[in-house]
Amino acid sequence: MIRPNLRPRFLTLIPILLSGLFLFTPWAAGAADSPGEMRFGHSDVTIATASGARYHFTVEVAETPDQLERGLMFRDSMPEDAGMLFLLGIEDTASFWMRNTFLPLDMIFIARDGHITNIRHDAAPGSTAIISSTAPVTGVLEVNAGVTGRLGIHAGDRVIHSAFQ
Repeated sequence: MIRPNLRPRFLTLIPILLSGLFLFTPWAAGAADSPGEMRFGHSDVTIATASGARYHFTVEVAETPDQLERGLMFRDSMPEDAGMLFLLGIEDTASFWMRNTFLPLDMIFIARDGHITNIRHDAAPGSTAIISSTAPVTGVLEVNAGVTGRLGIHAGDRVIHSAFQ
């Protein structure tokens, strides 16, 4: 049996397939202001420490699959009292990496009740090393590297936000 040569047809489909992928990117769908930029909701988060201190952060909230995947990638700065809160939608062990993330970060892993299960201090920009929670969590708060150490935030402290009961 003679098999037809499908290669030329496939090659002609590549530009069509690529243009179709572009139509479904977040910025093409109106979800961002410019290519590479994505809109996030904003919220306030308070961390209450065991010593009685309370620290307030204004955060961007990532909760859609695209937002959760994008996070703080490609950012080159963030205010000291800012961060990104990842709302995972399920309670499970969470794993992150720093690929395409230019900022060094502290990652605060948060259980369903709001207590901090563990903190990864000073995650290295661009690293593909996997950073995981030590227990099931429903959220992760990323802040600038060094913030948790400077403020004395530790595992067991509590994150106050409407997402955590």
